[in-house]
This record gives sequence, C-alpha cells and structure tokens, in this order.
Amino acid sequence: MKKVLAIVGPTAIGKTSLAIELAKKINAEIVSGDSMQVYQEVAVGTAKATEEEQKQIKHYLVDTRSVFEEYSVKDFVDQATEAIDEISDNKKLPMIVGGTGFYVNALLNKMQLGEKTPEETSVTKKWEDYLEEHGAEQLWNVLNNKDPAAAEKIPVANSRRTLRALTVIDRTGKKFSEQQKKIEPRYDYLIIGLNSNRSEIYDRINMRIDQMMDQSILDEAKFIYENRDKEHQILQAIAYKEFFPYFEKQATLEECVKQLKTSSRRYAKRQLTYFRNKLPVNWFDPLNDPDCEEKILKTVEDWLNV
Repeated sequence: MKKVLAIVGPTAIGKTSLAIELAKKINAEIVSGDSMQVYQEVAVGTAKATEEEQKQIKHYLVDTRSVFEEYSVKDFVDQATEAIDEISDNKKLPMIVGGTGFYVNALLNKMQLGEKTPEETSVTKKWEDYLEEHGAEQLWNVLNNKDPAAAEKIPVANSRRTLRALTVIDRTGKKFSEQQKKIEPRYDYLIIGLNSNRSEIYDRINMRIDQMMDQSILDEAKFIYENRDKEHQILQAIAYKEFFPYFEKQATLEECVKQLKTSSRRYAKRQLTYFRNKLPVNWFDPLNDPDCEEKILKTVEDWLNV
C-alpha cells in the first residue's frame, strides 16, 4: 500500500509554507487538496501557492480546470490518484495539502462517489421548488436538521448533492448518511493537522483578507460576478460572493470585507469540526510551539520508517 502524507488545518494557519519546507526535507511533492485551487482564472481568493513557492516544490492539481467546467469530488479523487501514482513511481512521497476535509477524506479512504442507486436517479420536485424559493443555504439547513452527518459532507453551495440526499431520505425513510458503504483506507496515510487557539487563527484570517484586498481580489470577484449567469461551482465560493452586494450597490466595500472575514471565520470552524470528527489527525500548533516543525518532522520520519 502506497504511503501518503496529508497536511490539513483551517484556512490561514500556514499549511502551504510548512508543507514546502517539510517537502524539501523528506523528498516529497505536493498535491493540492483544496476544492477551488484547480481553477485557472482565480488565485488570490483561493490562496494558491505562489509561482515562487511552486518552483520550490512541484505542485499537482493547481490550475487544471476553468471555472466554467464541472469539477466534482470524484474528478478530484481520479486526478489526485493519478498524481500520487506518478509521484510514487518517481520515488518521492506524495503530500496532500489542503483545507477541504471531504475531498481529503474521499482521496485517502475508499468512499462511495458518483454511484447512483435507483432512488437517486431523480430528485423530488418539492425540494427543487424549495431550492428555487429559499436558496441553497436554507435547503442545506433542512438537510442538516434531518441528517447532520450527511450535511457535514456536503458543501452548502452544492445544491445538487443536497437535493439528492433529501430525496433519498424521503424515498427510503432512512438517513442518507446511514446508507453509505463501509469506508476502507486507500493508502497507508499519516495526517498532520495544524491548529492553534481560535483568536490567533481569526487574527490570521483577518490579516490574510486584508492582504487579499491589496492583491486585487476585487478583480477576481468582479470576474465571477460578471459571469454569474453561467453555472459554475466557484460562484458560491467564500471570497467572491461576499462582494456581490458591493457590485450591486447594495452595500459598501467595507461592509463586504467585514462579511468576508465573518464567513471565513465560520468556514475555519467548519473545517476543524470536520477534521476532528472524520479523520485521524495528529495535531500540532505552529503558532505557539517553537519546536513544532521539528516535532512534525520526527513524527513523519517515524511513520516512514515503519
């Protein structure tokens, strides 16, 4: 079984920089485990590794799709699996780096993806009507009330999967989460998690967003807004939709930035909840432990030598 290392943690905790330094020491290459970094047209809002950082260590699954192309978790698993095979064949260690918990989980474990049962081939009209009237977030809230475990695996913006889950619940009378197959590991993996106290993480999130404003995130958001009539996943991504009220002259730029910081903090909280509940993570604090990198390196080396 191939060995795969994963670095996870909330947004702005410092995964990219730590992963690059670690990769140099253990002969690793990086596979992005972020659901939005595949898109070519956006970089600032998705917090991609810079060109300079990508020159230091080879990165996979960055800039591989247009925002106007469909991209599912199954697509991610298929592409990441190919990347892992290539990296392993070249006698290097594959390292998954990202904050999208469900994507990382689906890659590291054999989860049921893209397979439809007869009950899932169509969706109930009442939920389609509900979505049209109330929107994706309210639809997701309905699922969260009926089946929190299923909702936890489905992004709020992914209304198609939310519709399917609610339909299956209606038609079978059972929770969607209880109908999934037993999960088995796909790789011999080790997960390193980065975390710190909440106030410091939130401060870093606020600083990152201020930096994004200096890096023209508004241009990316405007591009997404101007193409909002086209169906694409990134339309609901945090860092873009928060600016829509500004473009529509319904809010000031300052109000939108404030909302973006709030949305990003909530997202970080959801990330941590998923990692803690769904994955066997070894946690380290890169902000307050001066020996953090040394401890991580020892943990990884011990695992590699098993």
